[in-house]
Amino acid sequence: MGEAVNRLTVLGSCGAWPEPGRACAGFLLEHNGFRMVLDLGYGAASRLFTHCPGGLPDAVVVTHEHPDHCADVSALGRAWHYTVQPGTPAARLPLHCTPGTVRRLEAMEPRPHPETLFEVHDLAEPAGIGPFRMTPYPLPHHQPNFGVRLTAPGSTVAYTGDTGPSPQLAELARDADLFICEATLRTPPPEGEPRYLMTAAEAGHWAAEAGARRLLLTHFWPGTDRAAAAEEARARFGGEVLVAEEDLTVAL
Repeated sequence: MGEAVNRLTVLGSCGAWPEPGRACAGFLLEHNGFRMVLDLGYGAASRLFTHCPGGLPDAVVVTHEHPDHCADVSALGRAWHYTVQPGTPAARLPLHCTPGTVRRLEAMEPRPHPETLFEVHDLAEPAGIGPFRMTPYPLPHHQPNFGVRLTAPGSTVAYTGDTGPSPQLAELARDADLFICEATLRTPPPEGEPRYLMTAAEAGHWAAEAGARRLLLTHFWPGTDRAAAAEEARARFGGEVLVAEEDLTVAL
């Protein structure tokens, strides 16, 4: 029996569209052989297949329907369709997502319909996914978005998807071993405007409020100075600050 593996691998770190050589939102979370995908935006599927040699993931969670978070779920569906018992009825891949995500996938590829490939679950509902207990937290964004808190024996990972500032963030990441937080904006918008995205400094603030152990900044607007973003977060958060880079692996 092989050594237990508990880690998170960055598949994509960009928001909106991918910079050259990078991909949009995507993470692979592994716990003792169970492999879960958190979002799968533009360009993230090829990295997923690189990090899942000889097999496909066991479950998928998509925080919301924007294509920089879900477009490559269509590619994963094709891989599942053509490689899992081709030509015969096969088990569906569990997919926890918002209803809008399924509609987007259907628009890209209506045949086979996503619900014939994926066992669809409403992300708004808490669930057990393999070794993980998943608790969703509704967070402010342009589309319905849920941050997810994933707890397995020995570790807790919290992930925002996309969000504006919200007191819910402190509960989402309370005492988490790793808080994956979006840091899209270079500067905050004018006061009084609705908030649907955050700065790195704000990500640091909420990591500190939550008492998280480590903060992983992600969802950078293309062209962002990532080193500067990390320094802004460190000014607000005394724990370890990591910057999402494609293929970065974080031990849990």
